[in-house]
Amino acid sequence: MTTIACIGECMIELSQGTGSQLIRSYGGDTLNTAIYLARLGVSVDYITALGDDPFSDEMIDSWKAEGVGTGRVVRVKGKLPGLYAIRTNDEGERSFYYWRDNAAARMLLDLPETDALLAALSDYDMIYLSGITLSLYSADGRQRLLDALKRVRKGKTRVAFDTNFRTQGWPVLDIARQVYREMFDIADIVLASTDDLTPLFGARMQGELIDRIGAREVVLKLATPASVVRYDGLDTTVKAEPVDRVVDTTAAGDSFSAAYLAARLRGMTPPESARAGHRLAGAVIGHRGAIIPPAAMPRDGLASVIAMEQSP
Repeated sequence: MTTIACIGECMIELSQGTGSQLIRSYGGDTLNTAIYLARLGVSVDYITALGDDPFSDEMIDSWKAEGVGTGRVVRVKGKLPGLYAIRTNDEGERSFYYWRDNAAARMLLDLPETDALLAALSDYDMIYLSGITLSLYSADGRQRLLDALKRVRKGKTRVAFDTNFRTQGWPVLDIARQVYREMFDIADIVLASTDDLTPLFGARMQGELIDRIGAREVVLKLATPASVVRYDGLDTTVKAEPVDRVVDTTAAGDSFSAAYLAARLRGMTPPESARAGHRLAGAVIGHRGAIIPPAAMPRDGLASVIAMEQSP
């Protein structure tokens, strides 16, 4: 049985090459997490909708090559994936420009296959999704997903939610706040950051931001290289080790989530899992692009990440 299902969207990515050339690749927050989960030895499926075009074919082939399950990907005739372009400044920070309004992924919860797809969520040990995931769908489709998550939590399936907030995905902030509050009540694990929560709820102290989240297990990544982990009401601050060089911060949070969840599934404590998350994120930001070369991953996957965190 597959352990985790990640729900979201993968898009065609255009990034700056030499001169005026553009490099084409693929990316998406929950897809990045799915790939890192697979590389860490976790059995994972990706749930999304794609078109019937050659770019969608390439995406599926590349996910399979990474060990990500694609059996839950719905293909929509005549549709295409979304597209985005990125610009990176000298400090490694990226700006994103999107063309995604008619992407197949946005139709996922309004298709003939939707009911069967939502019923299948109970087959997994954990469902992982993000704030970006929730911004994709119509109000009715989003409510269908939230209702399905409530149902599966009555069984053995846990829900992990990454707050990953992007203002362009939520034209009406009050709707975003309402959806996030409902998701906080549903989720067993919330992976949050001050960068996400401050635009939503205004500037607050970190304790106030965590207090807004009702989940039993919360990780709040801070503006400084550290996180606060709240588990069963106890807060623990976990500092990240310094990194030698920051090349590209893309997927730092996505890789953190992957290592955190993989470690928790392995039985590590929340603080130990946060250390593993910081370690993998530190490796990822030392390379260009969301998905680092396989050779740059810790040699023995999650076991190596945890071992490095436990070493003096």
